[in-house]
Amino acid sequence: MLKIGALVSGGGTNLQAVIDAIKAGKINAEIAAVVSSKKDAYALVRAKENGIEAVYMRKKDYENRGDDAYEKALVGYFQSKDVGLVLYSGFLTILSPYFIKFYENRIMNVHPALIPAFCGKGYYGIHVHEAVIESGVKVTGATVHFATEVCDSGPIILQKCVPVLDDDTPETLQKRVMEQAEHIIFPAAVRLFAEGRLKIVGNRVIVIRNISKGNDERDANNSRRI
Repeated sequence: MLKIGALVSGGGTNLQAVIDAIKAGKINAEIAAVVSSKKDAYALVRAKENGIEAVYMRKKDYENRGDDAYEKALVGYFQSKDVGLVLYSGFLTILSPYFIKFYENRIMNVHPALIPAFCGKGYYGIHVHEAVIESGVKVTGATVHFATEVCDSGPIILQKCVPVLDDDTPETLQKRVMEQAEHIIFPAAVRLFAEGRLKIVGNRVIVIRNISKGNDERDANNSRRI
């Protein structure tokens, strides 16, 4: 069974979406460990309420222990839990290439916009939705991708569109994107990984059709069923 390690910094609603999917039998996996960069992150409470080991580890505490000390500590902890997939679930700490390379093609990030739009440095949390509204676009959404050394880059796994309404505020748009996109495609991407159905070709992710189960799959815009 696939064991998952999650990196969090905030409320952990996307983590909860994955936990719920596992509990419902939709994903054959186990969340083995949750690491938070913030001591008071509610995601730690969510983990503990679901019987998941959760710890607080901040990068600042490793600054005087040598290069990549924090990342090596994270890798060591996840290795001790036999983690095969790492989830960025609202994790706001920038990690060095050491961690990214160690878990290459095994780190999933969910971003609250349709990459390559509204992504990169400075585009996180509510700031993404502020920029979306300010731009005047009519459609936004969410993206799940494999993380690389470049922020909000890497092969895209799934995307889902969400409308931007005329009376939207950043807060109402953020809520809609989470509920109608992030909480749907993040668990779906994890399930595809757990089933061995993701193939990376260059900078593209190919979803392998599950013929044995006769699934009528949908594409990243939800025109197929995942």
